[in-house]
Amino acid sequence: MIGVRALRIPEVKVFEPRIFADERGYFLEAWNARALSVAGFHENFVQDNLVQSRHGAIRGLHYQMARPQGKLIRCVAGEIFDVAVDLRRSSPTFGEWVAEFLSAENGFSLWVPPGFAHGYCVVSESATVYYKCTEFYDPGEERMLLWSDPAIGIEWPFDRMRARLVNARDAAAPPLSMAETYP
Repeated sequence: MIGVRALRIPEVKVFEPRIFADERGYFLEAWNARALSVAGFHENFVQDNLVQSRHGAIRGLHYQMARPQGKLIRCVAGEIFDVAVDLRRSSPTFGEWVAEFLSAENGFSLWVPPGFAHGYCVVSESATVYYKCTEFYDPGEERMLLWSDPAIGIEWPFDRMRARLVNARDAAAPPLSMAETYP
């Protein structure tokens, strides 16, 4: 059984698996299409990605225009602060963000639907993130949104980070006022 919890922006959801732990370690069901279908989740995934990052790494905020990706994100080692920003101009929550701490310990997954920018920062010594995508990655359609845009006001957990590691592309991303967005 898996719990499903909507965040303040209800299209963004947290999946909370049941974890079975004993002296050997733990077991959780990371993906079960039937169980999630019962909960009203009917997405099809075409690509899985695995990312390893050091403490303080900030990745994102990324999205695709012509073929927007929905992403189901899970942290399989370490801990991240995972963020989704609504880029749908027709949405009452356009330009707003939600976030969740994902860790190997809590086993949570975050569903970031198409129409949102996605990013995260690493608050543990390192983190490995595994995520499923509803569309294939298309470098020509990739867009970026400035992770530190004050107009969005993401409250990154800097109190849990000794460093901020941002690559040049993400540092040069446009703010929301100049970014390409969805209808």
